Amino acid sequence: MIQGLNGINKAFESKARLGIMSVLMVNESVDFSTLKSLLSLTDGNLASHTRSLEELGYIQCEKRFIGRKPNTTFSVTQAGSEAFKAHLQALEDFLKGSTEQ
Repeated sequence: MIQGLNGINKAFESKARLGIMSVLMVNESVDFSTLKSLLSLTDGNLASHTRSLEELGYIQCEKRFIGRKPNTTFSVTQAGSEAFKAHLQALEDFLKGSTEQ
């Protein structure tokens, strides 16, 4: 049973990171405020989790100004997309394996 967990990516164990990746996988990019609202996270919590995912190379961050207001957007990288898909597949395989026993 424990071997079935080998493909699970620890980077996505957090509910917040799982949510961030889920939103970014179905959107080309999402700004900080929208992501915060969709996931009901605080500024600090979202910043912490996005920074961790960015350091892993799973998402990228673009900071710019719209008028005089700062705007931060996030998008998933190719490496992030592949890692997240592999994580979901590992979860699916684990669930299928646990129901077959």
